[in-house]
Amino acid sequence: MVEEAERKPVLEMVQAAGTDGNCVTFVLYDEDHTLGNSLRYMIMKNPEVEFCGYSITHPSESKINFRIQTKEGLPAVEPFRQGLNELMDVCQHVLNKFEASIKNYKDQKQVEIE
Repeated sequence: MVEEAERKPVLEMVQAAGTDGNCVTFVLYDEDHTLGNSLRYMIMKNPEVEFCGYSITHPSESKINFRIQTKEGLPAVEPFRQGLNELMDVCQHVLNKFEASIKNYKDQKQVEIE
């Protein structure tokens, strides 16, 4: 089992000194373009977001820097959280449709055999 001291962080929030919470860089460890681009798309749908982008620091590192800048008054963590929740909802919907299609296919094959 991994000791508490050895555990790598999953998410880190980096905010420049002297700035408010509307411009934040989130560092996501053990992630790549799959999550980065999908999450960026979901967050950019929010009209309160002025900028959202991500970069992968180096191909040998499995982490992304994910930057969000919002309009005044909205902390950047809010659209980040909302984007993650919406992305999970989309993924769950796709999984449900996929599983239903597999079940339908298997049921049709069973009818053809009989």
